[in-house]
Amino acid sequence: MSSYAVVRWFSSFIPGAITVRWPERLRSCLGALLGIAFTGGTMHVLLGPTANIPLLVAPMGASAVLLFAIPASPLAQPWSIIGGNLVSATVGVACAGWIADPVGAAALAVALAIALMFALRCVHPPSGAVALTAVLGGPTVHAMGYGFVAAPIAIQSVALLCAAIVYHAVTGHRYPHIAQQHFANNAAGSPATSKAGFTRADLEAVLSRRDELLDIDVDDLESLLRDVQLQAYARKFNGLTCADIMSSPAVAVSMATSAVAAWNLLKQRGFKALPVTNAGQQVIGIVTRADLVDKQSFGTGPVLPLLIPRWFRRDASAAPLVGALMNPDVRTVDVATPIMELLPLFANDGHHHIPVLDLEERLVGMITEADLIAGLYRQAYVEQHHAA
Repeated sequence: MSSYAVVRWFSSFIPGAITVRWPERLRSCLGALLGIAFTGGTMHVLLGPTANIPLLVAPMGASAVLLFAIPASPLAQPWSIIGGNLVSATVGVACAGWIADPVGAAALAVALAIALMFALRCVHPPSGAVALTAVLGGPTVHAMGYGFVAAPIAIQSVALLCAAIVYHAVTGHRYPHIAQQHFANNAAGSPATSKAGFTRADLEAVLSRRDELLDIDVDDLESLLRDVQLQAYARKFNGLTCADIMSSPAVAVSMATSAVAAWNLLKQRGFKALPVTNAGQQVIGIVTRADLVDKQSFGTGPVLPLLIPRWFRRDASAAPLVGALMNPDVRTVDVATPIMELLPLFANDGHHHIPVLDLEERLVGMITEADLIAGLYRQAYVEQHHAA
């Protein structure tokens, strides 16, 4: 083997770049800190400081990495951690009792644990360490017998899982990573899927031919591939910017505008949202039809439907002002932003109306999903005409 081949082989060990942003990394670290602390605290409260049971077992640290750092992984889902840990703990205790040689017992325990996790669809890598702990944990663990499955493994697994569910909910992260429902109109061969170039059945057929387990949910993989197609499609229109497709001039209201006036403006213009600007035409918020009809449904204000009868009586003084109803967290773009950067905002982030700012950060236009589609269509028509 040549020296070049050796160097190339060793260079293959270099890890790829991690694309996770720093806020997400810090969120994962804080979650693991709180999760492990809660798990240990739960054991302390339930069993007391004098209990002859480990308040924390090492595999919980590995489980915390999955639950808080990569919660979208199929290996980090609730049934994976609960089922995997309980099965592995049971197998480990059994092998420790059956086989006197610790190395042989440990090897068999891990192998059987993997086999059962595959069979029960609860593969969880840290569970292999649970099986090893049951075999090699020493006299204290061996003395527990099958009680090791309940305490500490079951208690700590449930405590860590509960901490993860609460933490992800509080920080706005989707967990558990429930599979998306596929309705009839998304079935294999339907127009909704065939337009993307592949169907769900195509994806599942390819995955079934692979001889290894991929650490990604099928729904996430499908969504990723569709986003890649969307990105490739948008790249063809890289010359288009927000200035080319925005609706201008933009209709805006101020914080002092009454809810009645804003509602009437939305109805007259057929809009679904209005940007809120200050005296310098800088965007400070956005107000939608939902904000004006029922703020209570979003849990951020009083029950506004009670005021609607007063609005119809033209009792404008009784109606609230836009400043009390608007959402100050508004996403904006500048006129030079390529439209390809708008696609994930509309497709993934749930935005429907995006204000456009000039170089002085003043409102000059508004972009909706309809504007984006119309712009793409016009550009495609022009390119097709030139090609002909």
